[in-house]
Formats: sequence, structure tokens, C-alpha cells
Amino acid sequence: MSLALILAASTFTAEPEDAPARLDPVVTTATASQTPLSDIPMSVSVISGDELDFASAYLGAEDVTDLLTGVEAAVANGTQVAFQIRGIGAVDHQALTPGAAAVYSDGVLLATNVQTGLMLYDLAGVEVLKGPQGTLFGRNASSGAISFLTARPGDGQSRYVRAGYGNLERTDVEGAYGDSVNDFSFRLAGRYLSRDAALDNAGGPDAAGGIRDEFGLRLGLNWEDALGGKLLVRTHYEEDNGINAAPRNDTLDLSDHEISVGSDGIQDTDNAFYGTSAEYTRDIGGWSLTSLTAFEGFHQAYGFDFDGATALFGNPQLSANLSYLRDFRQYSQEVRLKTERAGGSTLFGIYAAQEDFSQTYTIWCGELDPDTLLGACPYVGAASRAGPAPVSDGAAMTLVTDIRQNRKVLAAFTYNEFALSDRLTATVGARITQEKIEGAGAGRHIFDDGIVGYNNVGGLGLASGSNKIDDTQLTGNLALAYETGAGTAYVSVANSYKSAGFNGEVQNNAAHFSDEGLFDAESVTAYEAGFKATPSAHFVWNAALFWQDYDSPQARIFVNFPLPGGGSITSNSLSNLDAAMVYGLDADFSWQATESLSLNGGLTLLDTEIDQTSDIGGNAAKFNGKPLPFAPKTSATLGGRYDVALAPSVTGHLSLHAKYRSRYYLDPEGLEARSQKGFTTLQAEAGIRLEDSGVDVTIWGRNLTDEDYALSGYGFIGYDTFRSDPRTYGIRVGYSF
Repeated sequence: MSLALILAASTFTAEPEDAPARLDPVVTTATASQTPLSDIPMSVSVISGDELDFASAYLGAEDVTDLLTGVEAAVANGTQVAFQIRGIGAVDHQALTPGAAAVYSDGVLLATNVQTGLMLYDLAGVEVLKGPQGTLFGRNASSGAISFLTARPGDGQSRYVRAGYGNLERTDVEGAYGDSVNDFSFRLAGRYLSRDAALDNAGGPDAAGGIRDEFGLRLGLNWEDALGGKLLVRTHYEEDNGINAAPRNDTLDLSDHEISVGSDGIQDTDNAFYGTSAEYTRDIGGWSLTSLTAFEGFHQAYGFDFDGATALFGNPQLSANLSYLRDFRQYSQEVRLKTERAGGSTLFGIYAAQEDFSQTYTIWCGELDPDTLLGACPYVGAASRAGPAPVSDGAAMTLVTDIRQNRKVLAAFTYNEFALSDRLTATVGARITQEKIEGAGAGRHIFDDGIVGYNNVGGLGLASGSNKIDDTQLTGNLALAYETGAGTAYVSVANSYKSAGFNGEVQNNAAHFSDEGLFDAESVTAYEAGFKATPSAHFVWNAALFWQDYDSPQARIFVNFPLPGGGSITSNSLSNLDAAMVYGLDADFSWQATESLSLNGGLTLLDTEIDQTSDIGGNAAKFNGKPLPFAPKTSATLGGRYDVALAPSVTGHLSLHAKYRSRYYLDPEGLEARSQKGFTTLQAEAGIRLEDSGVDVTIWGRNLTDEDYALSGYGFIGYDTFRSDPRTYGIRVGYSF
């Protein structure tokens, strides 16, 4: 639904579970008033109410894209998600930089794509802003914002426990309990999920197909009367202890949902995510104050078979395995003041954050000795990176890359509404952001005699160094909305950016930390004209035309390095293209066709084109005129829910939802061999509820069309892609009290 994400109060106004779904829902806006979303001149998708029934079958944040048009997710390295909105967003598997789409959990920015794979449990809503943002809350973002909102503690909150079982030996247990005493309330929610391998491994152990073993806990404490205002404290902890699925190498002849790797790349995952936030609100005279203080962190240890094969071209030494060891800490403080006045509203805000990141990235061949870090054979890229004067006469075996990064962000923003007449409203927003980023690291190789040397590709100098980025950007937005007898028409222009940064993986030589080795900030200026209509209480439709000027798009560029014995190895890094153009149409509807039947659908028509004239990656023509990655020309959704009374105090429902995506490309070269042909996914749910007892039983299915499609890809020896899950289904029993 093309609606508005205005979360200046970081609050989604969720309806009670037994309330009928609103076709035109209300949220708390930047003006601190509750406004129908159809009246606000912005384009956003909102997932709420009955659509969230599907979430209990979801595995990660990327799954919500099945309910959205114009929004896709590139998933790599297990649960690492990079969102693309209207085609904008680098398909990037490093964790050093924020995404083009800013992702929030209860108003708190999740600053890396590692954190975006959070488990979905006890949700109240999901809202997705389409277009540059930064004048309402949080961080600047070039493509939009995605906000996951959990159920709040308070009066009338739901309590439930659910247990389910599905194919692939899936076991899923979820529950939430809360209560209120005077002005204090609390809510405790949790989920446990386990599942066997989803992909068939033709070359070795089943575990390479991906094992899920995850649990999460979330506690919310809410004081309605604290220090003259309201205080909401949230804390969460999640663990991922499974095994990441290996990719599929395109040189192999395999069936759908099949990979072929050996045992040497299989590694246990040890990931932990945790955080605490405190949201304080109070009125001060005619102003409303909101303070959001937060800490987020994670520790990761995981890896997988990098080459996606047992022995490429029959050579067991043409193989590679990799592992990541990461630690991250993020501290943030946001303060907003807002007021309403005759004919408008004003918001002022400040945002400050500090992030500390460290990573060790190791890549080797065969079985790894954890003490010496030597593999069973030389990793094919190690010798080519040793440089013209190796420090040892032995064989270069293993690559190890270390990097540390510190990011400091300080921003001030404002958002203002002015009633120019009874029907015409102007919106003006601005943001100034300063970022200071410091990076340092080294890339080294280990020889079979134990000697360690720094990478020195091309003899340009040892791969060890540091650098600083100091950048200040001014961004903003302007909109005019006119209320007609049939609905609200609006035009808007907005711009924002995604930060510059360092590449965090293999460091080839001294140029890695030079100014030329960094990538620049990308920026987007978006123009939009839309119309939002509510012709009746039973029908809502919205449509928007958009055109986006994309400057210096960040993209992974693949470069070939020669191997000593002939041939080459593909390496890649985040770089900047010259420019790109994005334009298209968003449209959607919601229709309460009968008292029992509700329907909704959406359509995004998208055209993207890279404009590349300067030489990059060896050839400008390789990119010029090509589409942006993960930008299907057409994406469409159609869904519905039917509720029926089966007997006194017994109700039933059936929900269906389909999404179609046309062909999309996995990298900016736009090669057919690196594309995913169009496909349609279907999910369904059917259930009965015993109203008197609070018991419900549901059967569900996802990817019922059993599509095998690429989640992301990268070049190595051949091209490797991470694959989608096959058809999954299960049964769930719940009890609400």
C-alpha cells in the first residue's frame, strides 16, 4: 500500500487483535497528531493487521518483501540482508556501511546489514518509506526506510503461546505475556526456531544446505508516569547457532534447490545480537519532547564454502572456504521536539551516534588448522597477492584480512507543515549531517612455512594502512498537497545520501586505504507526483509517478587478477558508478469487498539505467546502459482474506497472497547469465479459531509454487548464487488468553 511512514514519534498505532482491519490506517505523524495516511504526501507501504498473520511462518526480515512491490532484498552469507527500494541499494555483503534503505527496530537504527536478518516475532506493524529520507528521525538514507515495530506493553495487550511443526523438521515455538499494574506495564515475548537443511547437497553432508537453530527474547517495560512523562524501556537478545547454506556454482549441472559442496567449508555459526533502548516522552508547554537512547551490538563467527563446489573442473585445489569474525557496538541518542500550531506543525530533532566495528576475514583451501591457519592446499588467490618480492620461498596458503572502523555521526533535522489554504498544505524538511569515519587494517597471507607477509598485488606497496573520512551533507524535502473532492493530490521532491566508506574484505595492496581506494557517498534526488483516494469506507487506492536522479551509485565491481600458473581470479570491491536514472509507477488498492472478504494488491513498474562514461573495472561499456541490480521492471502483488463463521463461537479464515517479479539482474554488468528470470511466489494460510477457549489451529504454506531463485550472487571461479528455500509448509496451534 502506498501510504506514509511518518515515525517521528517512533510509534505505530496498532489496532487490537480483534478489531476490524482499517483500509486507511492512522499513525502518529511528525506533527504529533493522528492522521489518516491517505492525507499525507509521501509514498510508503504499510504491512499491518491480517497481513502479519503470514509473519509467523517467516524466517527473517527479507521475507516481508513478498508482501511489497518495488522492494526487494539481496540475501547473502546466511542472514545478511541488503534491501533495495525502487532499484536503489548496493548489493553489498560487507558489514561496514549502512544500507541505502535505513532499517529500524522500534525506532532504533540497525546500522549494518548484518542486523537486518532479525527474527520476526511479536510484531505490531512494518512500514516502508519509498524515497530518500532523513528529515523526520534517525539516519539519512538514499532509498528509503524500513521500520519493524513490535507490540508495546500496555492495557489490553495480547497474550498467547503458539507451537508449530513443518516439513524439513521445522519446530517453532513463540509466545508473549504481559500485564499492567497501576501506571506500570510489561511485556515478555520470545521465539525458538529450528529446521533441517532446506537445500539438497549432492556433493557431501546435508548440513551444507543450511541449518536453522535460533531463539530470541524481548522484554518491554512501560511507565505511564515517570519523571513527569512516559518511559518505555526495551531490551532484546537473539542467537543464531545454525549452519549457513553454501552457494551454488554456475559451472555445475544441478537441479532446483540443489548445491554440491564438500565438508571442508561447513562451519558452525555463533551469532548473538543484543540491545537496549529507552524512549522518554513528555509535554513541555506547547511542545512534545521525545528522547530515544539506544545501544545495539552483535558478535558473529560463521563461514561457508566460498567457491560453491567440491572440486571445480575436477581440481580439488580450485576451492576456497571463508570465515568471518565480527564485533560491533552502536550507541545512539535522538531528541525530538514538536509542536502543533494553527495551520501547521513544526519538528526539530538531533541525532548522534558512535559505532565501533572490527572484523577478521579468513579464506583458505581445504581443511583449516585452527592453530596455524593453514589450509590443506594453497588458496588459489593467495600467490597472486603475495607481490613481486615474496617474503618466503614457500607456498602462499591462506589470506587473512583485519579491519577496524569507527564512525561518529551528528545530525540536526527539521520537518514543518504549513496550511497555505483550506485545501493546500506545504511540507518543508531539512537535515544537516556530519560523519567522521576512521578505518585501519591489514591484509596478509600465510606461507606453508608459517611466515606471514602482507599482500602486495602489482608491487604497489604493502596492504596495511589507515585513513579518515570527514563529510558534511545538507539534504531535505519539499511537498505540496491539495485536497480535492475525490482525494489528495501531491507533488514532492526529496534528496538524501548513503555514506562514503572503506572496503572491509580482501586488501590487495597499499592502495586499499588511499583516497583512491575508498568509495564516495551516493546521493538520490527523487521527484514524485501522486494521488490518494478513499472513495468509500470500503475501498482505498493510491498511485504515484516517480523519477529519481541517482548520483555516484555504489556498486560491487568485479576485477580479474591473473594467477601465477595462468588464468585469473575475480576480486570485487565497492566502488562508484557515474550515475543512474530511475523512474516508474507505484499503485495499490485495498477493498473490503464483503463483510467477510478483503482484497489488496499492488503494482510497481520500474525502469532503471546506468549512465557510465568513465572507465571503471576495465571497461565503461560493461556498465553503460545496463539496469541496476535487483530492479525488476514489474513487481505485482495480489492477496485476499476470507473470514467465515463455521459454527457458534467457531470462525475460520483463508488467506492467499501472490507476488510476481519480472527478470532482475544480480550485479551491475547486466549479463543474462547473472540474472534471475521472472517468477511468481504464492503463500497461503487457513485456520479455525474456537472463540470461547481462545484456541486456534492454522496450516500454512510458503513458496507453494516451489520456485528456485537467486537471492544474491558474486563472481569467483564461475559465478556463485545463494538460493531460495523450496516449498515449505506446516501446522501451528495457538492459545490466546
